[in-house]
Amino acid sequence: MAAKTVTKAVLTAPTLQFMRDLAQNNNREWFQLNRKRYDAAKAEFVTFVHQVLQNVSGFEPLPNTDAKDCIFRINRDIRFSKDKAPYKLNLAAAIGPGGRHSGRIDYYIHIQPGNESFIGAGMWQPTPEHLAKFRQEIDYNVESLTDIIEAQPFRSYFPEIWGETMKTAPKGYTADHPHIHLLRRKQLFFMHRYTDKDVLKPGFVDEITQACQLLKPYCDYLNYLFFEEKDEAITL
Repeated sequence: MAAKTVTKAVLTAPTLQFMRDLAQNNNREWFQLNRKRYDAAKAEFVTFVHQVLQNVSGFEPLPNTDAKDCIFRINRDIRFSKDKAPYKLNLAAAIGPGGRHSGRIDYYIHIQPGNESFIGAGMWQPTPEHLAKFRQEIDYNVESLTDIIEAQPFRSYFPEIWGETMKTAPKGYTADHPHIHLLRRKQLFFMHRYTDKDVLKPGFVDEITQACQLLKPYCDYLNYLFFEEKDEAITL
């Protein structure tokens, strides 16, 4: 008996085209007239995220996590925004235990035409407590972080860093500290961009999976620093 061929989840040109058209017609009337196109694009993205979850679960515990838990709504929250456009111009998902509401550092997938797609993870909008922990760890044991983020495979794939940096040294640290470039970081989010051509490749789901594997040590580092140490202290 011939082996069964497993079809990989893919993202297709009509999905990207819908997002392009939405960017030019970001209003509820157009969206409702093109609802079937959106439903098809969303269904395709759900299937894609489901396969990413299956792949990532091979090296990351993801109990009771479904694709619908990970995918962000396309509707924008415009209550306090000057921009009243009702819809986001991307499809996005957070891959982590419990999905987008895990409250932990997870893998963020962002699909947007115009070569704006990317995957990323890291410290983004940390609480003051988390930022203080991060800086203390840099001061005491910087190698735990640099061994991860300065490793050649990691930096080759994630050369781009997003996030805010202080112009001066943070309180309690001197400007000539040997690791001041990290201490000044208020955010440390690594990302890898993809072209539209990359997104449409049959092996893109595997590309995303491999990117998550590269990001895992950094996510583990932050999750331990921000959450596990506190949990361990509670159980002692």
